[in-house]
Amino acid sequence: MRFESIGSSFPGALRPVVAIAALALLAGCANRDSITVGSIPDDYRTNHPIMISQKEQVVDVPVAATDRDATKTQRIAVEGFIANYDRSAAPPVSILIPAGSVNELAANHVAEGLVQVLKRNGVPRSRISVLAYQAGAAETEAPIRVSYVAMTAHTDRCGRWPDDLTNTVENKHYANFGCAYQNNLAAQIANPADLLGPRKPGDIDAERRNIVIDDYRNRASGGGGGEVQY
Repeated sequence: MRFESIGSSFPGALRPVVAIAALALLAGCANRDSITVGSIPDDYRTNHPIMISQKEQVVDVPVAATDRDATKTQRIAVEGFIANYDRSAAPPVSILIPAGSVNELAANHVAEGLVQVLKRNGVPRSRISVLAYQAGAAETEAPIRVSYVAMTAHTDRCGRWPDDLTNTVENKHYANFGCAYQNNLAAQIANPADLLGPRKPGDIDAERRNIVIDDYRNRASGGGGGEVQY
């Protein structure tokens, strides 16, 4: 009745225009979250996301031509390298010995000591392989390479500078902004699987839980006083 009374006051030629305007006003009240405007991301977490993938972990152990066993420095280097080794998954560990170099004989002796270091640090002997790689004769101190594959948190390679930094008309972050921060954050994650989903709850300390509940009840009844120490 209201639209009819309004429409009746307009000439017949204008009534369709009034009807269209009324429908447009009603449509403005509808939920309009079905359309998303796309744009270039300006968030370092979007430009440099932390990803999870299998990557080779590598350490090169220098070997002198006079070495006849793994030195203390070499053992410490390998122990630190294998500290993050997943002993439950037990991926294969490769020890690559240089062949054809001046220190070839010394590298073989050092490799035997490194095998013992890996075994003492939880790597099964069946998962350790000792192989050779061709080194040039001119390389007097070709290193021993120890490697294994593990799940790792990382970002894309940093150092992208596709645009002029002085071009700040749009006042947006430059392409490399936040990459080093994301890389450092990824490197500090002890268990990359934590980024894929939460862990299951640990066991409840029933004794500690009873102490906390008793302290709470005593405070609620006015018999406690002071702060509850958790």
